[in-house]
Amino acid sequence: MTKAQHRPRVGIVGTGGIAHAHAEALKLAGAELVVAVDIAPRRATEFAEKVGVAQTAPTLAAAAETELDLVAVCTPPSSHAPLALEAMALGMDVVLEKPPALSLRQLRGLQEAELATGRRVSCIFQHRFGTGARKLADLQESGVLGSPLTGFCNTLWFRDQAYFDVPWRGQWDVEGGGPTMGHGIHQFDLLLHLWGPWQEVTAFAGKLARRTETEDVSTAIVRFESGALTTVINSVISPRETSQLRFDYEHATVELEHLYGYDDSNWRFTPAPGQEHLAAAWTDGPASTPSGHSAQYARIIEAVSTGTVPPVTLADAWPTMELAAATYASAITGETVRRGDITEGNPFFDRADGRLEPWKLEKSPA
Repeated sequence: MTKAQHRPRVGIVGTGGIAHAHAEALKLAGAELVVAVDIAPRRATEFAEKVGVAQTAPTLAAAAETELDLVAVCTPPSSHAPLALEAMALGMDVVLEKPPALSLRQLRGLQEAELATGRRVSCIFQHRFGTGARKLADLQESGVLGSPLTGFCNTLWFRDQAYFDVPWRGQWDVEGGGPTMGHGIHQFDLLLHLWGPWQEVTAFAGKLARRTETEDVSTAIVRFESGALTTVINSVISPRETSQLRFDYEHATVELEHLYGYDDSNWRFTPAPGQEHLAAAWTDGPASTPSGHSAQYARIIEAVSTGTVPPVTLADAWPTMELAAATYASAITGETVRRGDITEGNPFFDRADGRLEPWKLEKSPA
């Protein structure tokens, strides 16, 4: 690092499965892992020994005594916003796993806390940072692909009943929703990152195969301000797991198929007839950087080191969270929802199901 930079001191809050991905990415990015925070001391100690963290702490307040620059929040979703508010009040920047909040109201509260404390929150949406996504964004911005037209965005995953039998899963109060909020959000975040502001959504959702409070599948049709139309499926009941995005432009089709992360080999570029020269533009460019926590943390730690704004900001994450809320609102009310409809006073501003218990009266799957 240069003289103008310093090595950020980082704590990890929550030491479950996803915390290991954060720890590895933080080390690769050059951060100093200082403390592991968990209400279960044994779990914190085991994690610290495994990833090479010198200290453990039972609370954020105790961890703050180690003079941290940044904390990565890797706990169940219902605690993301409260822990971020506490960390900012203690003088630390924050990285939040998805979803960054359970509702648009919570997200608005985090934005207000940023202004009040001068601290910053970054949201983990790591698919934005692989080489393929960056290359597509550059080609799109250059205009050579023409206008976006249509495509699809599918998160077709499989989670058995045992997955939902974990006490905190599949509950509106804890996870904020089902696969729309907790699984497919990565894929449609990339869709929105590339295709810009969405305009309206019409959606359906249901509890088809799992005993859970939330949906286990949703489908949506999304219209963008550009006029482009896409479908979005978010499922955890699909035996052949895959994540698929297709972007049809005037002059080319660009496809991505992977599961939980991609590299350049997962992309396919097909120029339209008469546009074959565009194939060379797709193959040109920098060496492959896979999507993943490491790709995003490289940018976050660089920003924290230099005092600049780290990606992805709460403002950047707002359209993604708003589309999740609107998908639930449309599926539950049967109405088309436009961007900007869900504001103060709308029940879906406070909670993804609007407290309408949409599938309470449905027969539970066998």
